[in-house]
Amino acid sequence: MRFQRGFRLASIPAFVFCLFAQTASAQGLLRDADIEYGLKQLAAPLLSAAGLSPSRVKMLVVNDSSLNAFVIGTDAIFVNYGLINRMESAAMLQGVIAHEAAHIANGHITRRMNNLAAARTAAGFGAAMAAVAAAAGAGEAAGGILLGTQSSAMNRFLRHTRAEEASADQSAVRYMRSAGVDPQGMSDVLQIFRGQELLAETRQDPYTRSHPFSRDRMRALEGYVAAYSGGATAEPTAAYWFERVKGKLSAYTRSPKWTLRRLKDSPYQDVRLLREAVAQHRQSRTKEALRAIDAAVALRPNDPFLHDQRGQILLETRNFGAAISAYGRAVQLAPNDPLILSGYGRALLIGDRFKEAQQVLEKARTIDFRDGTMLRDLSVAYARLGQNGMASVVTAERYAISGRLNDAAIHAKRASGLLPEGSGPWQRAQDVLIAAERAAKRR
Repeated sequence: MRFQRGFRLASIPAFVFCLFAQTASAQGLLRDADIEYGLKQLAAPLLSAAGLSPSRVKMLVVNDSSLNAFVIGTDAIFVNYGLINRMESAAMLQGVIAHEAAHIANGHITRRMNNLAAARTAAGFGAAMAAVAAAAGAGEAAGGILLGTQSSAMNRFLRHTRAEEASADQSAVRYMRSAGVDPQGMSDVLQIFRGQELLAETRQDPYTRSHPFSRDRMRALEGYVAAYSGGATAEPTAAYWFERVKGKLSAYTRSPKWTLRRLKDSPYQDVRLLREAVAQHRQSRTKEALRAIDAAVALRPNDPFLHDQRGQILLETRNFGAAISAYGRAVQLAPNDPLILSGYGRALLIGDRFKEAQQVLEKARTIDFRDGTMLRDLSVAYARLGQNGMASVVTAERYAISGRLNDAAIHAKRASGLLPEGSGPWQRAQDVLIAAERAAKRR
């Protein structure tokens, strides 16, 4: 797992217009192939029931311990790790996902984006426009700006109306029933927030502030659940992936001692071993970590994410040759997972296998170009191969998606002078320059 200040957007120019990424980017994302795959397994039946494509709507974890989940576009659902850690069953987490999917399917976000021009006239929104360079992955300055005037504009954008909440609740229960998930899980989630409407807003969980809560809403939801419940049973696959997602995430976000004391909480032996490996690794007990992850691999030898975790442990303990082998096996099992490819590419890069690293990292970029860590490693690989124009354009893109448009423009100009005019990489450099120019005009 790695912390990343990055944000998923449709294109480099498009991120200039996405003013609302700052809630996610201020904290950053926790990127992990295993966790994102597990969330995808939990979300897929619900997204399909909502008429959305599971392959297009990405599940992303926000590095924030508070309880919240939200959408700011139509291609991603964001869930704070704090909310995942608080869930007690797969059905509860799937209830959250179904509710956010309903906001997408019901057009709530699309209508807001269509009304963006009107929102720009709100007091303080000019400051948000000036901070647009931070929209795709705020740096330290952007984190400070977020606390300023445009924070209220962001909160207004994320805050759903009571009518939208009622609509999303009803749709979410229907999706859950259609997907064979017990709708009671969604009701159980709202029980966590019962009574928060009586607190001062500054003391409420972010989820309550962005998803208006009332006794009427709770009564209505209970009615929906009563009407649609019955017949759904716990799905073994969902239960497994819930335990694995929550288990691994808590192993990384809680203290290692806390994790080691609670290994028996999971009913799955491979998940217990995975959690133990993470906790031991975080305490620099490499021998114990490898023993645990090797035991997990023995139970699930064709699980690419366990090999990926093994590679990470080896790489971070400077066992580079073994790390390359572990990542290589993970790539054999999951050849199109961009995060696994990114890890493999980094291991090859550190092992001075620059050409192989460039090829692997370039494949990862074609699948998901928004991974800042991968872009940094790819630029280094190009530089070590003497391809300075390519190194510059990749660096420009990395700065652009991290919100540093001034730096991005410098590298994009350099790339434009080194690359053949009209080529694909040259055009990518032009895209960054266009983004930087548009942002500058709005300051």
